[in-house]
Amino acid sequence: MKKIKSFFEKNNLKKVVNTRLGFFALLIVLLWLKNVLAYTIEFNLGIDRSIEYFILWINPIATTILLLSIALYVRRKRNAYIALMVIYGLLTLLLFSNIVYYREFTDFITINTMLGAGKVSTGLGESALRLFRPYDFIYWIDMIAIIFALATKRIKMQEKPVRARFSLAISTLSVLIFFGNLSLAETVRPGLLSRTFSRDYLVKYLGVNAFTVYDGVVTYQTNQVRAEASENDLEAVLDYVDGHYAEPNEKLYGLAEGRNVIYIHLESLQQFVIDYQLEDENGQLHEVTPFLNSLYHDNSTFSFDNFFHQVSGGKTSDAETLMDNSLFGLNQGSLFSQMGDKNTFQAAPNILAQTQGYTSAVFHGNKGSFWNRNETYKRFGYDYFFDASYYDVTEENSFQYGLHDKPFFEQSVQYLEHLQQPFYSKFIAVSNHYPYSELKGDEAGFPMANTDDETINGYFATANYLDASIEEFFNYLKASGLYENSVIVLYGDHYGISNSRNKDLAELVGKSKATWTDFDNAQMQRVPYMIHVPGTTEGYENHTYGGEVDALPTLLHLLGVDTTNYVLLGQDLFSANNEQLVAFRNGNFVTPNYTYLGGTIYDNHTGFAVNTPSEALSAQIEESLLKVETQLRTSDSINNGDLLRFNVESGLAPINPSDYSYLRQVNQITAIEDALGDKSTSLFSVNGNKSTVDLFETKSYLDNNPVAEVPEEETTTTSTEEAATE
Repeated sequence: MKKIKSFFEKNNLKKVVNTRLGFFALLIVLLWLKNVLAYTIEFNLGIDRSIEYFILWINPIATTILLLSIALYVRRKRNAYIALMVIYGLLTLLLFSNIVYYREFTDFITINTMLGAGKVSTGLGESALRLFRPYDFIYWIDMIAIIFALATKRIKMQEKPVRARFSLAISTLSVLIFFGNLSLAETVRPGLLSRTFSRDYLVKYLGVNAFTVYDGVVTYQTNQVRAEASENDLEAVLDYVDGHYAEPNEKLYGLAEGRNVIYIHLESLQQFVIDYQLEDENGQLHEVTPFLNSLYHDNSTFSFDNFFHQVSGGKTSDAETLMDNSLFGLNQGSLFSQMGDKNTFQAAPNILAQTQGYTSAVFHGNKGSFWNRNETYKRFGYDYFFDASYYDVTEENSFQYGLHDKPFFEQSVQYLEHLQQPFYSKFIAVSNHYPYSELKGDEAGFPMANTDDETINGYFATANYLDASIEEFFNYLKASGLYENSVIVLYGDHYGISNSRNKDLAELVGKSKATWTDFDNAQMQRVPYMIHVPGTTEGYENHTYGGEVDALPTLLHLLGVDTTNYVLLGQDLFSANNEQLVAFRNGNFVTPNYTYLGGTIYDNHTGFAVNTPSEALSAQIEESLLKVETQLRTSDSINNGDLLRFNVESGLAPINPSDYSYLRQVNQITAIEDALGDKSTSLFSVNGNKSTVDLFETKSYLDNNPVAEVPEEETTTTSTEEAATE
């Protein structure tokens, strides 16, 4: 670096550019400027803090230096400059391609997208030309000018090559800069590379070049495992599934046959919140989730009080994998992100579409690219995906994870009413998401908890807001007529309060901070799971131990669907043959009597560790461990080898992702209504082509609690653990 500084001090700019190192430096500066310009005006990366701006500005530097430095090792003058310009041109093309692609898809180009360039152009269609802007010449004018300057010798090529040792030093420096960039990024976004939950985050913290290289490595590794897999690998999977199958409950089988399915995703909601009352500073008790409590105890609801989340690094996306597929997520990272746009799935929307004629849709007020949903859902067989681009999202009605729940549900019904029935739908709420402090104005007022942890203090208020949002949605379903012909499933996706904060929560749940143990942490992983079947009176509180992997076989049997030909790793929770063995992604497990955590056995009835287990208990634990390991290994082999592509016994026709498009979906659903005419089964058509949107009524917290006082806003400090609970 001293030599470069000295070089620039001794020479004027023109002389500098006429040297290889000076020309090299010029290209670095120009590429840096173009990247920063794109970050600023093209990409919506959600920059919230000054440290993120700093990372954003430095992240193009390392990879740009490293890639351009390849040309410094070329000794011949002409070849060296050609190499520099080729690399420079390719990096510019990569950046510009992402800019154009992002304008249409709000996402970045992956290696698989590049390999399927035809699919990209098909997706763009006739709108491709509209993606270009008059100012796009800015990204290319410098390259044209440089080529012209070289051709006319306004920029002269230096004959003397760069010494190999100096070239190596520059390459090494770029590597050091990159690891410095990565370390800084990891402090702001822990698990950036291991979890890869958003391509936006990878670009924001590491840059377009690094993202492309990383995606290439992951793609290669995945393709290698997939390439080595064969039909023979599926045999062990099918043997396990056959042996693990639990017969459905004859009394409940087909109870909800032919009904619409409405999944409501309860972001970060834990089971302990159900029936919980928070005491304010005046000693008054406040029900946190009054509507969910009433639903939980309704005789039309099958409620489960021992239902555990089973997610790992993929958090919410893992929960979706489990609920829709009866498969676990990956041991590291997110299956959605790493394999969602590659693998074959036998997901609920596809099964119901091909066997029962269901339409399917997901509603989510966040970016479609988050967790790679916009690609994964196509392979799940979702007909429609209404992401943030279909909602009126403003600074006032949203936060970093998307549209708040009340406007989300209210704005969703304009699309829901046009779906052909029966439909399989999923509504992903987000307001009850860390840091639990976003409620303002008329929605503020629910009391804060009084602990040493601000995250815990705000958790109950956002949970109460979620509860009120769901009640408004239920009221709409009843008013519109959808309620009676639907089965409504509500589930918590993962913990809201992390293990590191649970001790501060202890007293609020009747425990002691001093005696809180890992056993207590494990028991806190319960999440709500309710299956509401309007019209039935057979609902009850079910104490069966189960997890998210069990949700799909449970639902399909209620719908009267034979599951014997599908690869489902869970068991029907209503079945008398359910093993009640709940596996966690890390190999730990819980049963009705015992909890196993990292080699320690806990008695569920006492909460104490069993220090000297009997031979019978040891044998029982070993047997359970083997079953857990087999279930997790089977899931990994399915996902890593993409084994479901070989499963012809399912009877399901393969999904062609290019048949699905999440662009201009309003035109799609209305065109189907028009084509079907009197045969259309959408709520809009059944209602005489009259909209039901006006039936949705919403009120703020202060409207429902006029005497409530709005507390002063408080700031929160983000911990590394909760910073990525989505």
